[in-house]
Amino acid sequence: MTALAASGTRPRLSEAIARRLEEWIREENLAPGDQLPTEKVLCERFGVSRAVIREAISRLKADGCVRTRQGSGAYVAARPGQAAFRLVASASGAPEILPQEIADVFELRYLIETGASGLAAIRRGEADVARMREAIERMRAALATGGDGLADDDAFHVAVAAATHNPQIERFQLFMGQQLSDSRAPTWSPVGHGAGWARLAQEEHERIFAAIAAGDPEAARLAAGAHLAGAAARLGLDSARWPGAERDQGRRHERRQRDAAS
Repeated sequence: MTALAASGTRPRLSEAIARRLEEWIREENLAPGDQLPTEKVLCERFGVSRAVIREAISRLKADGCVRTRQGSGAYVAARPGQAAFRLVASASGAPEILPQEIADVFELRYLIETGASGLAAIRRGEADVARMREAIERMRAALATGGDGLADDDAFHVAVAAATHNPQIERFQLFMGQQLSDSRAPTWSPVGHGAGWARLAQEEHERIFAAIAAGDPEAARLAAGAHLAGAAARLGLDSARWPGAERDQGRRHERRQRDAAS
């Protein structure tokens, strides 16, 4: 069974609340700059916890629909549908994961994240390495206990993007994480732990981190490509058609042979 099969198409609660909040913004005809109700009011309105409201706001923020001000609250940034497009959605607009859509998004991630990982290996500083290490260590703990490392998985990829010191790459990765968090969830589920998906993903994360920390851009790029190919395979997707994927696989083999001989 693939991770995509295990995940099904049911959206997370925060995703559903984000969509309902979008509908409410539209129904109330709120304009950019209008302030949203407090978290307490939103919790009461939608009947969910503050954690769910915060994650829903984060999703809308990543979409460009909402912005937040420290100590002030959340504000409408753009009317629903006028900010960022969603990468995974059905034609009707209902949250849904379709294999071809996910395959296309993984190809996009491959093109962006391999380059970002190589750039991170060149530009990373001590604080960047520490940030990545913290996420890695939290995932190690989740792996050891069979816990949920989803949030730390997302945080690791954002930390890699931040290490490029290109804020647009970091914003892209944050956006992608919000869009595809559901596709990572099966990896850290009880089924994912039992099938070994969490262990495989963590081994791939460790190789990306080691290469970036060592300042080896080629190894970082190849490790990121291997992780995305592995993640795609666990979702039942074929990465063979990605531009450069076959070439990178050959280079990974060459590096392994070279490392073994040294």
